[in-house]
Amino acid sequence: MSQAPHTPASAHASATRSTAGPGGTAVFAGAVLLIAGVLGVLQGIAAIAEDDVFAEIGDYVFEVDLTGWGWLHLALGVLVAFTGYGVVQGASWARYTAIILVSIHLVANFLWLPYIPVWAIVLIGIDLLVLWALSTWRPESPLAP
Repeated sequence: MSQAPHTPASAHASATRSTAGPGGTAVFAGAVLLIAGVLGVLQGIAAIAEDDVFAEIGDYVFEVDLTGWGWLHLALGVLVAFTGYGVVQGASWARYTAIILVSIHLVANFLWLPYIPVWAIVLIGIDLLVLWALSTWRPESPLAP
């Protein structure tokens, strides 16, 4: 049995091959986006149904009917979940789309503070973490030798 000699060039080529899928932080960000999107859909449905989950508020600068907030969170949740799936799959369009959508999601949760403050603050923190993960992800970098 003869084997082809092992050359340093072939070892170097296999070590520097770029990954086809997303890195660890991108998979984390995509999974969190999927979860946040599904929760946003559920939050939107609860607001549209005018459930007793949300606090009654008085005068608020950004006063929108609870049903309006519900439709906003429902639509944003669907978009965030779809984009999170794209990030997990390593789609090239998904990273920048996710950064834009998460920024909008962050602002929407800030404006949502009077209705459900603790949950809104948790989602703002998660959005910031996802923004960091997507911003530091470098899909074009090769694997380390």
